[in-house]
Amino acid sequence: MSEIRRVLVTGGAGFVGSHLCELMINHGISVICLDNFLTGNLDNIRTFRDFEGFDLVDHDVVEPYEFDVDAVLNLACPASPVHYQADPVRTLMTSVLGMHNALTLGSRLGVPVLQASTSEVYGDPSVHPQREEYWGNVNPDGPRACYDEGKRAAESLMFDFHRTRGTSIKVARIFNTYGPRMDPRDGRVVSNFIVQALQNEDITIYGSGEQTRSFCYVDDLCDGLFRLLLSGPDVTGPINLGNPVEFSVGALAELVIEMTGSRSNLALLPLPVDDPRQRRPDISRAAEQLGWRPSVSLRDGLEQTIAYFDAVLARRPIGGERPAALAWGPN
Repeated sequence: MSEIRRVLVTGGAGFVGSHLCELMINHGISVICLDNFLTGNLDNIRTFRDFEGFDLVDHDVVEPYEFDVDAVLNLACPASPVHYQADPVRTLMTSVLGMHNALTLGSRLGVPVLQASTSEVYGDPSVHPQREEYWGNVNPDGPRACYDEGKRAAESLMFDFHRTRGTSIKVARIFNTYGPRMDPRDGRVVSNFIVQALQNEDITIYGSGEQTRSFCYVDDLCDGLFRLLLSGPDVTGPINLGNPVEFSVGALAELVIEMTGSRSNLALLPLPVDDPRQRRPDISRAAEQLGWRPSVSLRDGLEQTIAYFDAVLARRPIGGERPAALAWGPN
């Protein structure tokens, strides 16, 4: 692969996208951050948005774009149920049309395109842990399908472009990720539990709490994405990126209560439709092809994440700065 000096990161003002932009900058790589601020936030890029070599572009990935870059990293899509179910048609179009535009640019320039896919392509898995060869158990008609099937269709586009046009592709399947810069309103289990615990509110557990997840700290994830980007042309993926250490949702709640010193109680609510009962990645392929394995323990990662949310909750309003013309929610 030729030297990567400048990259395009779509969704670069989002939770994972902003950390990936920062990692690129720290490696001396110039970054064009493309975001429409539907779920992205200027606060996420505040510490480095004025750096030389960082450019912020307000643009929706469903519309074509042109830039001269050495790689395209596609992270643009709402990633939590609260956000992607707010406008499911837009979510699906973001995944499919956004992927097509990224691939069109990558093909024209002859540069690699990295897709931030998701463990949601496995649905409510009947195979555990999940290996990349598993085709998944997804409900195509359910309320999560706009995200699940959108990401599956995006993967199909990736491999069709690769087979028919020779496009260089990299597909990462990202499992539950947490860390600073998560949106406190995104409805994900880690952000929900920490915000509720810090405010001594009931911690809402959907289902019995026995369902399991594997939680990967954002720095570990970005290291995996960076390694995947720099890998040889024969490494196309899909490659699972996640922490293989499995925790029950109930155990996570108890740990958050302990670490925050919260007076919160547990409140059990009905499990949402199609919510996975278990989720844990087999990361053998990532270890073999990328030399990657996560190193941050859940307790250490939660310590950093709790400190972040504690600071966020000390400010009002929650959520930080957003451009006035780009209000929260579907435009």
